[in-house]
Amino acid sequence: MPDEIAAVKDDNQRPIPSAWRPVILNIVDAFVRHDYQLAAGVPGVAPVPANTAMQIEGYIERYGETLVPLPDDTWNTSVCMWTGHHWDVLVDLWTVGEGGSDLVLGLAVIDSGDDYVVDIQMVYVP
Repeated sequence: MPDEIAAVKDDNQRPIPSAWRPVILNIVDAFVRHDYQLAAGVPGVAPVPANTAMQIEGYIERYGETLVPLPDDTWNTSVCMWTGHHWDVLVDLWTVGEGGSDLVLGLAVIDSGDDYVVDIQMVYVP
């Protein structure tokens, strides 16, 4: 079993913390099902505004590939960085035709004291 990766508040780019990974997997699984607003809900994720969901859907459609659930390899290249009040997170997305794609999922993760709240920002090609 891989070592536990903690959420660290410093100025260094770091791997995605272990505690956030199941939530991120659930977000991407919803996107694979074309549920960009997370209608079924994902615990620990802030509600997704309709305009954000529409932007994500449109960007993925224009990209022209079909998303797939995240493989374990995505954690080798996905990163986060503490900004002083939240973590900016970039998760590499995978597609049927490309495997690892140029698409990333941008998130903000907020430390709410006892837990974390994930705020979905966008999907795009950086």
